[in-house]
Amino acid sequence: MKLTISAFVLLICTAALLSTTEGQPTGPQLRCKCPKIYSEPAIPAEKVLSLRFISAGPHCKNDEIIAKMKKGQTCLDPTKDWVISLKEEINKRNLKSQQ
Repeated sequence: MKLTISAFVLLICTAALLSTTEGQPTGPQLRCKCPKIYSEPAIPAEKVLSLRFISAGPHCKNDEIIAKMKKGQTCLDPTKDWVISLKEEINKRNLKSQQ
């Protein structure tokens, strides 16, 4: 009987320790990075410093494109024609800068 009670107390203490975390979680974030997306009007390519592409996966069902600009970043609607054109233009610009 004492062994059962000791095992139960140990189990409760272990669960309590595992449930408390300090700081940021160490594992991957399992949620979308873009809760809101920007769709109109088009952002000129000159204002965009870089684009970050996040493919759909277990963390989010949507493909995501995050545009980094001097004054911050915004999520773009990957289905819009102007975003597709912007993506191609930024890719060309990056290829030219690597040569």
